[in-house]
Amino acid sequence: MTVVNARGTAPSLLTEGRADFPAGFVWGAATASYQIEGAAKEDGRGRSIWDAFSHTPGKVAGGDTGDVACDHYHRYAEDVRLMGELGLHAYRFSVAWPRIQADGTGPADPRGLAFYDRLVDELLAAGITPYTTLYHWDLPQALQERGGWADRDTAHRFAEYAELVHARLGDRVAHWTTLNEPWVSAFLGYASGVHAPGERDPAAAFRAAHHLLLGHGLAARALRAAGAREISLVVNSAPVLTPAQVADPSAPVAEADAEAVRRVDALLTRQFLDPALRGEYPAEVLEIVERHGGLAHLADGDLETIRQPIDLVGVNYYNPCVVESGPGEPANPAWPGTEDVRFCPAEGPLTAMGWPIVPTGLSRLLLRLAADYPGVGLIVTENGAAFDDTVDEDGRVRDTRRTAYLDGHLRAVHAAIEGGADLRGYIVWSLLDNFEWAEGYRRRFGIVHVDFGTQRRTLKDSALWYRDVIQRNGVLEKA
Repeated sequence: MTVVNARGTAPSLLTEGRADFPAGFVWGAATASYQIEGAAKEDGRGRSIWDAFSHTPGKVAGGDTGDVACDHYHRYAEDVRLMGELGLHAYRFSVAWPRIQADGTGPADPRGLAFYDRLVDELLAAGITPYTTLYHWDLPQALQERGGWADRDTAHRFAEYAELVHARLGDRVAHWTTLNEPWVSAFLGYASGVHAPGERDPAAAFRAAHHLLLGHGLAARALRAAGAREISLVVNSAPVLTPAQVADPSAPVAEADAEAVRRVDALLTRQFLDPALRGEYPAEVLEIVERHGGLAHLADGDLETIRQPIDLVGVNYYNPCVVESGPGEPANPAWPGTEDVRFCPAEGPLTAMGWPIVPTGLSRLLLRLAADYPGVGLIVTENGAAFDDTVDEDGRVRDTRRTAYLDGHLRAVHAAIEGGADLRGYIVWSLLDNFEWAEGYRRRFGIVHVDFGTQRRTLKDSALWYRDVIQRNGVLEKA
């Protein structure tokens, strides 16, 4: 056991030696339905909130939509072959709710289920374990027109949808995630409006957050009753730090800054994991909700329903959240209740998204979650970076910055394991360049390059490096 230092990272992270991972460690890659599938109007698929949002002028960079995306709906077999070439153990994909129920209610459309049948069978034939996410943001537009996640009924519709998918795939799929990043769904979708459905109503955002959690609990209970072996909830968590702490973990923190850190952490992480794993909301969150619409949407018995036994918490990590006390200029609409908090940039190299590259934040986060929520396993379900990749004249994509990014973050993962975190696997984001939500196609996260004009796939150098990491179950010593 490695001693953890004050910053929450294991000292071994600071070395550049070989890092070997435990036997059975899961290596994978992830995508999401609307970002890659295309075939937006085929085989009975209904409209999602992202169809409506992306077709609204000015909402997505370049006017891009997911109508075609990576055409994975027709090219899934080719994509699975690429996964096999890389030696992936696992593929994390999401099911498009509007393919199963065009309007979010009623019986399942057999054509939509048949696509995921084919995908799962192709994965299993290639020796790749399917990790299925039921909700990665593509709510049926018909449900949004009835209130979306701000309406309580959507949680019940979600549980019914989960049962339909499990009834078809549960004989072959053992790993089930209910929700991906409910903070993003609620606060970027309903508070800041930069994601679908594009609303700007803080009270609706808090109602959506609660109903997403209620939907998680109802779906988890239904999945468990149906025999699901492993159930998880995926959060986009991050260590919340002051600017001084990013540079120096031992830096003193003023009480006003410490209070800002606690409040933002409560909104980002504890708002979701405390109800799901402890059956309670943080007091800081309840106080903010009281000032933004009140608590009338919290019904008796909700927290008992939300607190269903789960097996894993999926962790999506990209960068730390850096804050200090002081009025934002202007206040950040994605963070209701933080008008007296300033969100700060972190110093250091940035990705093409403008996100700081801080690998130590991942080890700090994993160790914190392991300490605060013992008894539930962890898995990194997304980690990766966008860079401006190009295909060279010889056909190679020399994405050396992505390889360095992944190397640093895998060393952080290894440090967390050495520090005692029960971490089961690492799933890179993402397998393919894809439709990157409000950023459209201008941001490339994939380890596989996609030419969106021809749909040609090219393994980037980072993919070949990742293949070697998987083969040796570890990261080599740096030269």
